Parts: sequence; C-alpha cells; structure tokens
Amino acid sequence: MPDGLRLALTTLTVLPVRGPRELDRRTAGRAMELAPLVGVLLGLLAAGVLAALDAGTRGTPLLPAVGGLAVLAALTRGLHLDGLSDLADGLGSYAGPERARAIMKQPDVGALGLATVLFVVLVQAAALVTCTAQGRGPLAVVLAAATGRVAVALACTPATPAAAPGGLGALVAGTVRPAVPVAAAVVLLLAATALDPSPRPAVAVVVALGSARLLRRHAVRRLGGITGDVLGALVETSTAVVLVVLALG
Repeated sequence: MPDGLRLALTTLTVLPVRGPRELDRRTAGRAMELAPLVGVLLGLLAAGVLAALDAGTRGTPLLPAVGGLAVLAALTRGLHLDGLSDLADGLGSYAGPERARAIMKQPDVGALGLATVLFVVLVQAAALVTCTAQGRGPLAVVLAAATGRVAVALACTPATPAAAPGGLGALVAGTVRPAVPVAAAVVLLLAATALDPSPRPAVAVVVALGSARLLRRHAVRRLGGITGDVLGALVETSTAVVLVVLALG
C-alpha cells in the first residue's frame, strides 16, 4: 500500500492500517489528496448502517439517521468533532493568534466549543432525518462525508499557510496540488447528479465548499493559518451544510 494512502487511512480513520514507512510533506500531500476518496469510503460504511437500520425499523427515521452519524464519528475517533470544538473555543476567545492557538491546544472543552458541537450535530441529525424520510439518506451521508474531505484537500493547497511551524497543519499546508481537489469536486458533482438528477446534490456541494472556504479564510485571518483543528472543523461544517441543503425543498 502506498505511504500516502496509509497516512490518509491512519490519520482520517480508525481502520487497522499500519502507518507509512516515511512521514514527510510529500507523503502528507498525497494523503490529503486522497482524503475525498477516504470520505467516500466512510460515507459508504455509514450509509450501509443507515440503510440497514431504515429497513429494519418502522416509523421515524431518527434511529437510522443517528446511527449513520454515529458510525462517521466512531470511524474517525471523533477527531473532527474535537477540532470543531477547539476551533470554536479559539475563535470565540477573541484573543490574538498565539493565545487563540494556545486555547485550542488545551485539553478541556469550553462552553462555546461544547455548544458548537452540540448544535452542529443536532443540525446534522435533523437534516439527515429529513433526507432519510425523503428516501435519499444513503446518498446524503455519502455526499456529505466526501464533500467534507474535499474541503480538507482544498485547505491544504499552496494558497493557505500553516498557523504554526509544528503540528498537522504545518505538515500538510501547501502540499496538495490544486487541480486534485478541484477534479475530486467535479467527479463528486457528476456522480451525485447521476444518482439524483435534481439540482439539490450539486447545489449542496457548491454551497458547502463555499461555506468551508469562508470558514477557512476566517480561521486563517484569526490564527495565521490552518491547524489540524481547522481541518476537522471544515469536515463537520461542510457535512452539516450538505445535509441541510439536501433536506430543504
């Protein structure tokens, strides 16, 4: 297995894969370029659980929706949710870049971070319940998971600096070739449109990636660049936006 794929799986999932033999920026770049593919894999696993629960239960699609989201959280160790809470605490402090990053590194979770995770997960669950009731739950969870990882790859292109010289952000910042996440987004749009000819899947991807770009720019302005927590927050917010847009209408 190539080192880039090994790193992508060990960083973004809990799958029992041995880490790369060499860990350098080139390997990190390949790992982040493969992040959308890992997102598809995670989405398919979550969609399988959602579909199985939906077929085995009668009544509200709440259990299937929560089950699908729980699988995503479990398969990623809750890493992205942790990044979301840390980023919320850091940005909510209104402190300077160094102090905000120090707050994000603290092991405890502040009230704002906890509330942010709570409301984002509730929004994801409510939207996925609606999507499941509409018969597009599996498609929604795959599309959301993949789009979140496209947002991560886009954040690792040369246009975005690292916030600090150490950590995951420094390892992956600027390592992704811009054409790769753009191509991944196009493929994702084409596949989603083929599975659901309505405009909603395409709109969901575009709006989610646009929202992720705004969040990334704000984080860079406040923190000086990206960190691992920023990448995690991009995954969770993009996931939420995709599910909400698909649930509308």
